[in-house]
Amino acid sequence: MKIARYSTGSGAAYGIVEGDTLFAASGDLLGGLTKGAEVGKVADAKLLAPLDPGKIVCIGLNYALHAKESGVTELPKEPVVFMKPPSAVIGPGETIELANPENQTDYEAELAIVIGKKAKDVEPGDALGYIFGYTAANDVSDRNLQFGPGGQWIRAKGFDTYCPLGPVIATDIEPGNLKIGSKLNGEQRQNSNTNDLIFDVPTLISFLSKIMTLNPGDVVLTGTPEKVGGMKPGDVIEVEVEGIGSLTNPVAAR
Repeated sequence: MKIARYSTGSGAAYGIVEGDTLFAASGDLLGGLTKGAEVGKVADAKLLAPLDPGKIVCIGLNYALHAKESGVTELPKEPVVFMKPPSAVIGPGETIELANPENQTDYEAELAIVIGKKAKDVEPGDALGYIFGYTAANDVSDRNLQFGPGGQWIRAKGFDTYCPLGPVIATDIEPGNLKIGSKLNGEQRQNSNTNDLIFDVPTLISFLSKIMTLNPGDVVLTGTPEKVGGMKPGDVIEVEVEGIGSLTNPVAAR
């Protein structure tokens, strides 16, 4: 199932996407949705971020070639963990507002996990059972702050609009072998596969659940492949994940 969240005249609503058609849905996102009447074409709907996350936990340097291009000479022995605030989330078509346009601010295409039930001290073999679905994410990152004095990762990645999510949550895909990439102004930049993850999805969920409780509605970003690059005002960045779709956002100065 593909689940979208869209704007109506009275607020946000959840819908079910089948092909290029959006249907209304009733019920609770994590508790079960029932398909209702046809709303129209997905392309004609104003899609929002597919959920309002509780917390956003992120993994850095989780593709070997990206770690190399970041200057890391030895691959991580365990997942590198940081967080983004929920206030950073925007949806498809919303504008990424560069807080420091003079800085190197990069796009990062990522597979994002949506947690479906409370996960604490989970073993890798059980981890997939705690996942509701998956969406696409862009881990927007100010490199001057991230790699400058103090190594301010959360500050570098936590500005408003620095976590686009969408366009849908896909509940029935396997995370271990998905094409993932990005396009900047229509030109292919990143082009990889989740089978290149250093730490796969079950390993990440198990590792994180032994640090902190993962609650329903939390989101986990799994890392980005190589060939990240900078954005500037006027650009359009597109993140593509197989089975989920395309997450497109224009870029402007704040």
